[in-house]
Amino acid sequence: MKRYVISVLVENNSGVLSRVSGLFSRRGYNIDSLTVGVTENSDISRMTIVVRGDEYILEQIEKQLAKLVEVVSIKHCDPSVTVFRELALIKVCAEGTNRLGVIETANIFRARIVDVSVDSLLIEATGSEEKIASFIRLLEPFGIKELVRTGLTAMERGGLAMDLDT
Repeated sequence: MKRYVISVLVENNSGVLSRVSGLFSRRGYNIDSLTVGVTENSDISRMTIVVRGDEYILEQIEKQLAKLVEVVSIKHCDPSVTVFRELALIKVCAEGTNRLGVIETANIFRARIVDVSVDSLLIEATGSEEKIASFIRLLEPFGIKELVRTGLTAMERGGLAMDLDT
């Protein structure tokens, strides 16, 4: 099964997320990742949805999304012209001699330490899914206390923007 990333512009109304996710569950499609945030236009939100399947499933998902009244625009994100990013917050054990190793690892990945306590560091990392996964693997020997990842966000490179034809 191939992985697809779909960017969907929707009206920024209550219940839209529920209708979109319900569409997937009713048809038996699994969502690998879903991120939502308001755009430069406060009336519009962007959903980045990651799904697995074949081209037929992708086509069906896009057709079903297009039927929703609140959906403004749908775009399949072509990896060759799209920037993908993820954010992770990772709380790592950092007592005594471990602390320096955690800090050095964070620096290598250009991650930021956003909170310091006696026995742990809270680190913010952004980048590709692969970069985040590699960073987490290198932090595991220190002891990860807590971890949260946002899921994928995506935007097409260059000067073009998604259509807002409503």
